[in-house]
Amino acid sequence: MKQLAVISHKGGTGKTAITVAFASLADNFVLADCDVNAPDLHLFLKADIKKTVGFHDLKIASVDEEKCDDCKKCINFCRFNAIDKKINIIPKSCEGCSICEYVCPVDAIKMIDRDSSLIYASETHFGPISHARFNPGEKISGKLVTAVKENAKTIAEEKRKNLVIIDGPSGISYPAFSTIIDVDLVLIVTEPSLSAVLDLERMIGITNHFKIPAVVCINKYDLNIQITEGIEEYCKNHDIELVGKLPFDTVMTEAMVKEKSIIEFSDGELSNRIIEMWNATVEKLLI
Repeated sequence: MKQLAVISHKGGTGKTAITVAFASLADNFVLADCDVNAPDLHLFLKADIKKTVGFHDLKIASVDEEKCDDCKKCINFCRFNAIDKKINIIPKSCEGCSICEYVCPVDAIKMIDRDSSLIYASETHFGPISHARFNPGEKISGKLVTAVKENAKTIAEEKRKNLVIIDGPSGISYPAFSTIIDVDLVLIVTEPSLSAVLDLERMIGITNHFKIPAVVCINKYDLNIQITEGIEEYCKNHDIELVGKLPFDTVMTEAMVKEKSIIEFSDGELSNRIIEMWNATVEKLLI
C-alpha cells in the first residue's frame, strides 16, 4: 500500500482541488482528509457516512459525589476555573491537567476519556474516504490526524485498496507533521506569492527532516512569472522534481461550484496538465 500526501504552505493554493482531481484519475484507492481543522472533502464529494467512532484525546475530570466531602481543594488548585462552587466540572473549561485528582484528599476525582472528536468511514462516488470532525472547543491534535490515517489504512486493507491519497493541512504544525510521517511521497502545492520560495524551503525542511521524498506543483504559475522562475530555480538547485505547472483558470472555481472535479468538468489545458502531473506523481510514487 502506498500513501501520497498533498500539502501546502497556506490555504487557498488549490491543494484540495488538486486532491479531488487526483481522486478522479486514480484507481483502487482510499481518500483521507487530514486537514482536520477545516475538513471539506466529505462536503465536496457528498460523502455518505457508513461508520462513526469516537476519538479520545485529552482527559476530563469526573467527580464521585458520594466520596466528595466538599473540601474545595480542587477549586482552589484549578487554574482554569473548570470547577464550580457545587464541585461540578465545567467541560468547556477543563484542560485535563489532573491537578484536581492529585490534590483531592478523599480520592473523589478521576480523569476519564473525553470524546473530543468523531472519525468517519464514508463512501463517495470516487470511493471510500476517512475523515473527522472536531467537537466545539476542542484543540487541533496531531493524534487525530494519525487516527484518520490509520482509519484510511484499515479501510484500504478491508477493501483491498493499494493507495491512500491524503489531503493534508496547510502550513507547518503538528497536524502537518503527523500527516507526512510514514507516507511514501509528499506533493507540495505552492503558488507564485512573495513568500513562496521561503515557504517552500520550510516545507522541504519538514520533508527532509522526516526523510520523505517530495515533489512540487506550482499552481497559478502564470500570475507572476518572475517568482515562478525563482521557485523553479530553487527546485533545480535542491534536486526537487517539479511535476506540474498549472495555469490560472477560473474553470477550477466553476468546477467546484458545480461540485465536480476539474477532470470531470473540463477537458481543457488545465485538466490536461493535471493529468500529466498525476502521471508524473504516480511514476515517482512507484519508484
